[in-house]
Amino acid sequence: MVRKILQPFYTAYAVITFVAGLLINFPFFLLISIGNNIAARRAIYTIVRYWASSWLWMIGMPLKISGQKPRKGRYVVVANHISYLDTVVLFPGLPGYFRALGKKEFSKVPVMGFLYRQIVIMVDRGNETSRARSMRLMWRVLKRESDILIFPEGTFNETGKPLKEFYNGAFRLAIITQTPILPVIFPDTVDRWHYSAWWKIWPGRNRVVYLDPVPVHGMDIESLPALKQQVYEIMEAALIKYRE
Repeated sequence: MVRKILQPFYTAYAVITFVAGLLINFPFFLLISIGNNIAARRAIYTIVRYWASSWLWMIGMPLKISGQKPRKGRYVVVANHISYLDTVVLFPGLPGYFRALGKKEFSKVPVMGFLYRQIVIMVDRGNETSRARSMRLMWRVLKRESDILIFPEGTFNETGKPLKEFYNGAFRLAIITQTPILPVIFPDTVDRWHYSAWWKIWPGRNRVVYLDPVPVHGMDIESLPALKQQVYEIMEAALIKYRE
């Protein structure tokens, strides 16, 4: 009953503080983006990281990070995707600078779309040429710039199970580039901001859990199904454990 009464006020507070932070930082994003290079993207990432961390603290969802921080090196990071909040938690939650693979459609959102275009590798999943281009770009980013973050479920998991079926892309990229996979789970974001409605946001526990990296050294493309299943089972077991 109390939550039902307070929900609209809390949601309004969360949305207003988020938009205010975006508008305050937008001139800096605009100025830095002129560089259009790795240094510019890193600078934007750093601002977003501190902004996201501050906003989560302000709305009563400070992060708690668990698990062993991975050793320095490049990773294909894979995470579960079940909430609007996942894309915010990524920045203060992941261990270092990364670029994410994201849907091209989101780049059309006013203001936020501009920021999205600066730091995300965009793909049109329905276009074979776009998928191939994004794979080549991710390969170059891994070699020259940063980790790659992919949600292997592709979109929100609305199945009621811990995870949706995974797409192949993250595992194909890892094998082709011989880059280890770093599984990460967000066990609480669905409770903080439910996927069923944008206004279902509520404060509370907000954990990020690093799982052990999965090596791919020596694997070829024929190993992809087994690798995908291995990572799926690791993440599924961890989600069940932490949700309990």
